[in-house]
Amino acid sequence: MKSNKLNQIILNIFMISLSVFCLIPIWLLFSASLTDDSEIIRNGYSFLPKDISISAYSYLFDGSLGIMNAYGITILVTIIGTVTGLALTAMLAYPLSRFEMPFKNTLAFFIFFTMLFNGGLVPTYLIYTNIFEIKNSLWALIVPSLLMNGYFIILMRTFFATSIPRPLIESAQIDGAKEWKIFYSMIIPLSTPVFGTIGLFYTLLYWNDWNNGLIYITDSHYYSLQNLLNRILQDIQFLQSSTQMGNKGDELVANLPLGSMRMAIACIGIVPLLIAFPFFQRFFVKGLTIGSVKG
Repeated sequence: MKSNKLNQIILNIFMISLSVFCLIPIWLLFSASLTDDSEIIRNGYSFLPKDISISAYSYLFDGSLGIMNAYGITILVTIIGTVTGLALTAMLAYPLSRFEMPFKNTLAFFIFFTMLFNGGLVPTYLIYTNIFEIKNSLWALIVPSLLMNGYFIILMRTFFATSIPRPLIESAQIDGAKEWKIFYSMIIPLSTPVFGTIGLFYTLLYWNDWNNGLIYITDSHYYSLQNLLNRILQDIQFLQSSTQMGNKGDELVANLPLGSMRMAIACIGIVPLLIAFPFFQRFFVKGLTIGSVKG
């Protein structure tokens, strides 16, 4: 008993230390975003800002940049994409988990095949823009490469096959329940761990995605948060390079909080995820444990 207690204390100390080491860079990032740019140039980064300034956030949240519109686009796309992706993944994974489904191995092979090979960027772009005509629309941020994921389907199928008791489904069939009734009334309520896990994965994918916006979006009204922040960062780098080459605009660049602005851009991108993660954490841990151990 004493040995187990000692091991538990050591493990807790180790995990707390690991958590602190993970939080240190985030705190340094946040501190730098609130530090005046001249202070960063003179003394470098510090954990406690000596000369607090919110000029970086003031510049980023200036109405002319449209960052609030980008926030709204990203939140809307993340919600729609996560809910739709979960629904489609579950409706495909559940039949694959049933042993009586015909040709399920063939279908599973095609799903696995998509994890290894794809058609390439040019054919994909031509199909989505010329046939589906989703360029400069919200669907361009939702559908390509994100809406369905072979790994998520296999993970959810494994959960359904190993964690849902077969006698439970058979008893519902004996009582006359149809497949849709079984799925909505029994399978989904029993699968909250895997739904929470894959839901978190989808949320991270949609929130952090900038590739779809880079390829399919040219209208600034449809810029996601990541695309807008990336564009701001590119503009900052361009101004810096122009100043170094002795071009006009030195005065403008001198008034921009370039160093702290980079840190503020990173904070704006990650803070919403840090707020959302604790709500998914218990489902995330339980879902991964069940899927990996029993799978």
